[in-house]
Amino acid sequence: MCEVFISADPQSYDARTRSVRLHGVVTSIRLENLFWQVLEEIAQRDGMVVVQLIERLYDELVAARGEVGNFASFLRVSALRYEAMVAQGRIPADTSVAIRSLDAETVLHELPQGWGRSTPAQPPDETRVRTLHVAARRRA
Repeated sequence: MCEVFISADPQSYDARTRSVRLHGVVTSIRLENLFWQVLEEIAQRDGMVVVQLIERLYDELVAARGEVGNFASFLRVSALRYEAMVAQGRIPADTSVAIRSLDAETVLHELPQGWGRSTPAQPPDETRVRTLHVAARRRA
C-alpha cells in the first residue's frame, strides 16, 4: 500500500513560497509544489495565471463567508476538491473546458458527505457527464 504514496517525487512535496498582492497588501503563501501545479492547471483552464486565481478565490471566499481563516489550507482543499471532482467526472478531464463554463449546481449536486452539501453522494452517470460537456461547449 505505502509504495503508492512513498514513490512520489520528493520535489512534489517540497514547499514553495509565493508572494501575492491581495488588494494592495503583499502576503506570502507557502504550499507544496504539487498543490501549486494543480492551482496552475485550474487557473490555465480559465485563462488566468495562479496569482489571478488566488485573488479571485480570496475575493469570492470573503464575499461568501465574510472571513478567510487559513487561506493556505483553503487553497490545498480547493486543489484536492478539483482533482477529486475531475476523477469523479463532475469536472471534465479535458483541460480546454473552462471551469467558469460549467454549471456549478450540476458540478456540486450530491457531493460526498463533508464536502459542503448534505445530500448523499451518488456516482456521476454518463448522462450527467455528457450534459456537463454539452453545457461547457455551449458556454465556450
